[in-house]
Amino acid sequence: MKVDVVNMKGKKVGTAELSPTIFEAPVKVDLMHQAYVRQMANSRLGTHSTKGRSEVSGGGRKPWRQKGTGRARHGSIRSPQWVGGGGVFTPKPRAYEQAMPKKMRRAALRSALSVKASEGEIILVDELKLDTMKTSAMARAMHAIAGDERVLLLIPSNAPEYEEVKRAGTNLADVKLLMANYLNIRDLLVSKRIVIPVAALDVIEGYLG
Repeated sequence: MKVDVVNMKGKKVGTAELSPTIFEAPVKVDLMHQAYVRQMANSRLGTHSTKGRSEVSGGGRKPWRQKGTGRARHGSIRSPQWVGGGGVFTPKPRAYEQAMPKKMRRAALRSALSVKASEGEIILVDELKLDTMKTSAMARAMHAIAGDERVLLLIPSNAPEYEEVKRAGTNLADVKLLMANYLNIRDLLVSKRIVIPVAALDVIEGYLG
């Protein structure tokens, strides 16, 4: 599959060939769904905790005698029906992590990239360079390249030459900067345009090809 390569002003400067094993892979919707659910589950902290009746304070004695008062019988003010009493089946800290083999995770990424490529949502840029590396300049460049859509901008590496790019794009609400080797299913699916520098293609092909 051939894709146009544009510069930071949105003008075509050439074409590039996308790897068919990555960008024309079989689309497996169930696998993408499983990978997405796993990522969202693994991001949960699981630190929620509320007190049961054995953990709240008070209730050391029977509130009133069993018979003769005309009121309902009670044994402890820690019971769930009392204000300030313990909860029933309350949530406790737990791990939500789900396991998924590496081959399946990478197959899900190939499926998502293939969907984006078939829908024309992958944009290649020749290099990440601007005359003035400021947030306003980056915003104009992203608008020229991808319009007003939500953008996932992949950075080839964590090298010092990309520090200015990261600083300029961090404050943009509709742009998510991500290193190419940290590509994940959630950011792929929630982004409408995937902007990939030509240098980042080698990184993607290195672990997905």
